Amino acid sequence: MPAPSTPPPAVGSVEDHLLRVAGGDQDAFAHVYDALSPLVHGTALAVLRDPHHAAEVTQEVMVEVWRTATRFEPAKGSARTWAATLAHRRAVDRVRSVQAQRRRDQAALDADVPRPYDEVAEEAEGNLEAARVRHCLGGLTDTQRTAVELAYYGGLSYREVAARLDAALPTVKSRIRDGLLRLRDCLGVVA
Repeated sequence: MPAPSTPPPAVGSVEDHLLRVAGGDQDAFAHVYDALSPLVHGTALAVLRDPHHAAEVTQEVMVEVWRTATRFEPAKGSARTWAATLAHRRAVDRVRSVQAQRRRDQAALDADVPRPYDEVAEEAEGNLEAARVRHCLGGLTDTQRTAVELAYYGGLSYREVAARLDAALPTVKSRIRDGLLRLRDCLGVVA
């Protein structure tokens, strides 16, 4: 029985095979992949410290080697140096991308955190505001104060206030308007 056929061993340097890859030779890329992928993975792992990210970067770099093999210039350095440089750049880009994503995620989490609510301070502020309103209500005429209180604290409409006070609707509207103007001035509200 004849021995199973095995492909002949690759002849030539990685650089030679990379130049053939630049010409579209897929068989040459298999040799380049076998020769450079451990280096690329090791470089990525050294930068990223995460085997999953390093594996992804390795895949991306080897695809980039296939696509950009025409940019390789043997006179400027070895194929190993070129691939290690591509791997290092891609790994650093991944680190930056992961850090940016973490910052965005943290900012989103921080925005969702409810702000602490200080019940005592809110109650004290509300009491002070209520005291100011009571003081300013005391500065209104009796008819103005009664009309404002019925409308705003009693929840009555102008027509209902007029019926309750047995007064004309235009008179009640004037009393409420004048009372509110005086309250605004007393409370220092800017119109």
